[in-house]
Amino acid sequence: MRTGHKMRRMTDTDVQDSLTPQERSADDAAGFNLYDLPEGFLDNPYPWYHVLRRHAPAHRLPDGSVLLTRYGDCMAIYRDPATFISDKKVEFGAKFGDSPLYRHHTTSLVFNDPPLHTRVRKLLAPAFTPRAVTRLEPLFAAMVEDLLDKGAAQGGFDLIADFASALPVWIIGDLLGVPREERGPLRDWSLAILGALEPVIDDDQAAAGNRAVTEFSDYLTRLIDDRRRNPGDEHDVLTALIQGEVDGDRLNQNELIQNCVFLLNAGHETTTNLIGNGVDALLRFPDQKRIFMEDPSCTKSAIEEFLRFESSNQFGNRKAVADVEVGGVPVRAGTYIHLCIGAANRDPAAFETPDRLDVRRSPNRHLAFGGGIHICAGNSLARMEGAIAVRRLFARFPQVRPGGTPVRGGRARFRGFLNYPVSF
Repeated sequence: MRTGHKMRRMTDTDVQDSLTPQERSADDAAGFNLYDLPEGFLDNPYPWYHVLRRHAPAHRLPDGSVLLTRYGDCMAIYRDPATFISDKKVEFGAKFGDSPLYRHHTTSLVFNDPPLHTRVRKLLAPAFTPRAVTRLEPLFAAMVEDLLDKGAAQGGFDLIADFASALPVWIIGDLLGVPREERGPLRDWSLAILGALEPVIDDDQAAAGNRAVTEFSDYLTRLIDDRRRNPGDEHDVLTALIQGEVDGDRLNQNELIQNCVFLLNAGHETTTNLIGNGVDALLRFPDQKRIFMEDPSCTKSAIEEFLRFESSNQFGNRKAVADVEVGGVPVRAGTYIHLCIGAANRDPAAFETPDRLDVRRSPNRHLAFGGGIHICAGNSLARMEGAIAVRRLFARFPQVRPGGTPVRGGRARFRGFLNYPVSF
């Protein structure tokens, strides 16, 4: 799978035209394979989501798994964690073998069910309460202004490398007490580890992912050892994870390390893509940019719309533990289900004119953060970061514009940009 490629700028007309492609047919839906993606899918997957939702909303892939693209079907899976579990040990065992990637992804919060899932979420919960997020706002705003000052001095910057990815690394790094001078490798580690979750990876991607897990784990082992000797204050999440107990149980060393890796990766990826996709959407839709600029009260609804319109995480996964019917299709116990969040969030049955950006859209019950017991634990933090970053960027530089050709991240599961030069 390609690791990145250029995307030309798209006008409003281009966006609408691209959603009525020549390929829109039942035959194309029947032949769609998540493990052999069609040309152009990574640039713009939405025409294919429309094809699938219309002609094969519960599409059986060649490996026997089922891909869901309707909002209602995805929501039904999220609401039934007893029948559809998150454990992926069998799939990841076949994909990763006995490797650091396997040990990480089968221990982290997102691919686990109770009781481990419950224990980790309870330990993390205090860090993401509304009060905790509010406490972080002044710190985050100061970070934003510092980066904007640096961008102003040079007439622009790379929206991703110099802004959108730097901000969440700062915040999650502060929550875990990672010294700022030691945060340099975090983004590359994150991209390599999460990149291994793509439907298909090559040997180089697997090697990079395994190397990143090993290096990250070694670093966290040293950090944890130091924190055991020198505990942090009540706001230090790492100390809370080390010392916290749920029903008399504490996280073991491997659970502690892998969930810290997960926390840094998840907190970085979602927010980076939210900021990058949100800015890009406003630049592509000048009418919505004008509304956003003229009406600060729409900031909250605009963030929800960015999350819906270009969901940072395009796919979720579950496994059926019983013979059931999914989206009208019978599936056997053990079948993997792919929840296409990006398609569900453009479902016309759930959203009026779903292919149009509307920064005042309400209601907006998107699935960008998943749903049910696995809804993203840090969603309030991500929303706060996105709101401050995008609002302050356009307030400081209302004429911000692309300064070069954006480069998409080249991934199906996580939708965002690798680079996005802008000029002020």
